Amino acid sequence: MKYFGKEAKIGLAGIIALCILVYGINYLKGIQLFKPSSYFYVQFKDINGLTKSSPVFADGYRVGIVSNIAYDYSRNGKVVAEISVEPDLRIPKGSTAELTSNLLGGINMNLLLANNPRERCNVGDTIYGHVNNGALGQASEMIPQIQEMMPKLDSILTSINNFLGDPALINTLHHVEAMTASLAATSRQLERLSQKDLPAIVQKLDSIENNFIAISGNLKDVDYAASFAKLDATLSNVKELSDKLTTTEGNIGLLLNDTALYNNLTQTTLNAATLLEDIRLHPKRYINISVFGKKDK
Repeated sequence: MKYFGKEAKIGLAGIIALCILVYGINYLKGIQLFKPSSYFYVQFKDINGLTKSSPVFADGYRVGIVSNIAYDYSRNGKVVAEISVEPDLRIPKGSTAELTSNLLGGINMNLLLANNPRERCNVGDTIYGHVNNGALGQASEMIPQIQEMMPKLDSILTSINNFLGDPALINTLHHVEAMTASLAATSRQLERLSQKDLPAIVQKLDSIENNFIAISGNLKDVDYAASFAKLDATLSNVKELSDKLTTTEGNIGLLLNDTALYNNLTQTTLNAATLLEDIRLHPKRYINISVFGKKDK
């Protein structure tokens, strides 16, 4: 130790402190200097504020950091981010990356691992990425559509206000309220009526049902064959009588169908009427009454 002077000790202590400071700063950034890692490149059109030392996640687990960001001047609109990930991480071919915002306002990179167990990306390969704006991004995309809808919404609200302020609507609502009250009163009356008269109505319906059952039982006992036979016999007699009345056989048939007999009866009736009229007018011709027993000549 005698070969090291005071200045050498101070210089050595400064170097050690500087190394500890560099390691501590990188450790705080998430860079582990003495831990092996694999590097890949992720290409974006827009990094949306991504910075060096931003964390890299896979399936929600932190697997690395963004070690460097460079703008590709040979191809405008292309930004390449170099990521350092754990060497044990297997990135299947076809995987992509997306940028999301965290609660503190920072940007995270998520590796979307593809389902490809046979092929994987080699160290130094390029992965394509995109920005996932989430709900805020979707809301920003909807702003132009909302701006187009605002005049229509304003017109609709104006129409609704005019409609609600129409006196006819207020009168209609009053009528509806009165109608509702009337219906409620009617319902209560029907309820009271049903409670009072419903048992009597049910009893009457039961009595009517019993009467129908009795009538159906009586009808079941009727000999329909005999009744129809008697009805057929009666109809036959009526037909026979009708046939006789339409012919000249029998007295009634002759009376109804013989024209000469009808004429004679008519003439006899007329003669009888004439005789009665003559008797009424000249009774002395036919009735001779003598008080003294003397006949008039």
